[in-house]
Amino acid sequence: MRPTAVKDIMAKKLITFTPDTKVIAAIQSLIDHKFSGAPVINDKGELVGILSEMDCMETVIQNSYYSETGGCVRDFMSTELTTVGPEMGIVDLAQFFQEKHFRRLPVVENGKLIGQVSRRDILKAI
Repeated sequence: MRPTAVKDIMAKKLITFTPDTKVIAAIQSLIDHKFSGAPVINDKGELVGILSEMDCMETVIQNSYYSETGGCVRDFMSTELTTVGPEMGIVDLAQFFQEKHFRRLPVVENGKLIGQVSRRDILKAI
């Protein structure tokens, strides 16, 4: 049987950060795991941000401009979030990805991060 919903194809084991994670450690983790971004969650498991490669570039620019080192993920993460639910159909998801040009989206249920889904996940499913 072919998967039909986001919950059937989403990744459930994720690399996540907290707002208090040192941004240098977060960048190293992204590099080590070959990810271009990761969700940021609070102590309740709620999604509060995303740290992307672009956010990390901002870190590099600010740190070199102001001769600083470091900071926390909360200082650089994106907080305007687009999410999907686990019951969304994968055809609808594919159309959404095509329209919005996201690489991946967090999957949230009842305010909690439960997974992440990517364009590649859709392609592997079909």
